[in-house]
Amino acid sequence: MLTTLQTTYTDTRATDLAWALGREPLPALSVLDLELGDAKVQLRLLGASHQVLLDQEEGTCSETVACMPGSSTPLPLGVAKRVGDWEYEFAARVETLSRGSFAGRAQELLALVSDHPNGLAGVFPGSPHAFTAMLVQRHPDNPAQVHWRTWHAYPQEGQLVATRTRVGVRQPAVV
Repeated sequence: MLTTLQTTYTDTRATDLAWALGREPLPALSVLDLELGDAKVQLRLLGASHQVLLDQEEGTCSETVACMPGSSTPLPLGVAKRVGDWEYEFAARVETLSRGSFAGRAQELLALVSDHPNGLAGVFPGSPHAFTAMLVQRHPDNPAQVHWRTWHAYPQEGQLVATRTRVGVRQPAVV
């Protein structure tokens, strides 16, 4: 799903983004509710930020990547945590692209996400390349795991922040 966000650009630099696990739902500009098997997933666009709320039998998980005043947790390159019976893995990277490469990559990502039934993308007024996009899926080989990817575009800097997350029930070791 592709939407034009009716707001000004609030997170103006990739370095403004912070990460948090377990936050309450924040006010959203656009929301997509999905059911993936027994998992209920809510994708939330928060300006140039995102929040994913996951609820399934094993528990709940909330991931937020946003400009959060007072937050002391910058966007990490990677996180691996145990959350109840779940394992949570997060990774982020910042790509700096030339103007032409940035425009091409932005179009490619927006097409991928807007045409996907489990995708949500929001474009900001004033620039077709200022967007936040999210895509969630069940792991094909392990239905107890949910994966999502996000992209936060900062055309004024030529930067694209890409994240990937995996949340799932810990798999027993094979003996």
